[in-house]
Amino acid sequence: MSNVISAEQAKTLDGLFSERVKLSPHSVAYRYYNQLHEQWCDYTWTQMDQAVARWQAALSREALVPGDRIAVMLKNCPEWVMFEQAALGLGLVVVPLYTDDRAENAAYILNHAGVKLLLLETPQQWQGFSGVYDQLKSLQRVVMMSNLDGNVFDQPDEGLLILLADWLPGRAGEVQHMNTDSHSLATIIYTSGTTGRPKGVMLSHHNILSNAYSCLQVIQISPEDKLLSFLPLSHTFERTTGYYVPMMCGATIAYARSIPLLQEDLLTIRPTTLISVPRIYERVYAGMNAKLAESPKLSQWLFTLAVAVGYSQFEYQQGRGPWRLSHLLWPMLNKLVASKVMAKLGGRLRHVMSGGAPLSAAVSRVFIGLGLPILQGYGMTESSPVVCANRLENNLPTSVGPPIPGVEVKLGENDALLIRGPNVMLGYWNNPEATKAVLTSDGWLNSGDIAHLDAEGRVTITGRLKEIIVLSTGEKVPPADIESAILRDALFEQALLIGEARSYLSVLVVLNATQWAHIVQQYQLDLNSSNQANEQRIEEILLDRITCQTREFPGYARIRRVAFIHEPWTIENEMLTPTMKLKRATILDHYKVEIARLYEGR
Repeated sequence: MSNVISAEQAKTLDGLFSERVKLSPHSVAYRYYNQLHEQWCDYTWTQMDQAVARWQAALSREALVPGDRIAVMLKNCPEWVMFEQAALGLGLVVVPLYTDDRAENAAYILNHAGVKLLLLETPQQWQGFSGVYDQLKSLQRVVMMSNLDGNVFDQPDEGLLILLADWLPGRAGEVQHMNTDSHSLATIIYTSGTTGRPKGVMLSHHNILSNAYSCLQVIQISPEDKLLSFLPLSHTFERTTGYYVPMMCGATIAYARSIPLLQEDLLTIRPTTLISVPRIYERVYAGMNAKLAESPKLSQWLFTLAVAVGYSQFEYQQGRGPWRLSHLLWPMLNKLVASKVMAKLGGRLRHVMSGGAPLSAAVSRVFIGLGLPILQGYGMTESSPVVCANRLENNLPTSVGPPIPGVEVKLGENDALLIRGPNVMLGYWNNPEATKAVLTSDGWLNSGDIAHLDAEGRVTITGRLKEIIVLSTGEKVPPADIESAILRDALFEQALLIGEARSYLSVLVVLNATQWAHIVQQYQLDLNSSNQANEQRIEEILLDRITCQTREFPGYARIRRVAFIHEPWTIENEMLTPTMKLKRATILDHYKVEIARLYEGR
């Protein structure tokens, strides 16, 4: 691992970039798809360094001082890296935003963090802020990458906006690295809070660098490796493992064009390493099942046999199962089945990581059985984010593995998983009460997750103390806050949010009879009709009402499906506790048929 840059050697995140430029000046750093020329293009580390110098020169002309916050709202691309590296070298603090976030939520973050400069991708993004301009009090400059539309300046302060081409100088000198304090604040990443408003997680340079270096002790990635980046860089998981980790070891990062084009990009880029949330593996799994359902019985039988033999062989190699005579069939099954599936993923994958949310046992078994050793891990934004991870030689799919080097875990009250290490956050931005609630004076972070530790130190997550819903995309959603918001509308008597390990949120609601009667009359609904158009119309009406009450929540917390329940949840029918709290597990079990319909065909 002589090519790996240690956290101590890098000191800061921009120091990491500087060291990589020195070590690998002519190696390919990034690949991206040039829309104008319709072809894949490369940046070497030297070219990236030259570009960062231009971005830094532009930032230097703004009225910014070390410690000021700047925000980025771009899809994954080399410019994301250029902007951040330029800012970090000047001692600025980077605040990432999701490109598809609601304007209200993004405006709250910009205001709460006191962001002075914002980098946007399109004029449409800025126009989306039209209803909340008055909240953007700290902004001094908005830079846009694409051409400006004429009507984008129809606001009071035209001097706020500038096109990137006009903002960047033609040339610049050397990149500056002003900050040498590894424990200084590098970024504020906003994550869902229990009040419905996101909390700003403060991470230092050392928090992230130590985490990235520990990850490389678990999975050894070399300069010959190639990663396909498609999770948003505003997500801590992608930022650490799909940006800083490859930089630390000199691997190449290719930026996928989009999720719909991911299959095509996998075949073009042929990555050796893939880092993803369960939803992506679920999509591939669903696609395989759909195609398999249309295949001849022999093909279905061969596929099932390949998975069974491959997984049995995996258990033998891990020391958890016996050698079986059927393992002799693997070379043939690999040639007929497994290798063809792996070819559709590029055919070169060696390391495949899953994190951000639990990966279903069924999906994990199929991929591992086909020879793709998915390694599940666990983390949270507050821990930079990786805490635990399985290893190739010690991979128990039902667990999230042991802690990574340098990180300690133990069980606290109610078996809550407690975390301590150099990766644990500095605290929440301007929120000492929230910080004190999860972080002890001696550095233990309460994850809020209920866990089990086995004799070998492996961690298994068994539940959540605060009943946070974790979507298959890795986003965490506090259900009680959204349910309370829905109930602000008198139409809804009760509400229960659904979405654990799913790709989107749904909700079960109990309607107020009087209010519902008014709605039926207003829209002239036929409740006796069960045709699809009528049911769809009812759902649209309910969703519109729900959306009106939940606009304050992040974009990923949008509710996409709703089912209404005729029978109220009461203490008598055992759906409520004596203190009138929802018995979530009971309700979910009782309405599992209705819930299944909300996710049919999705």
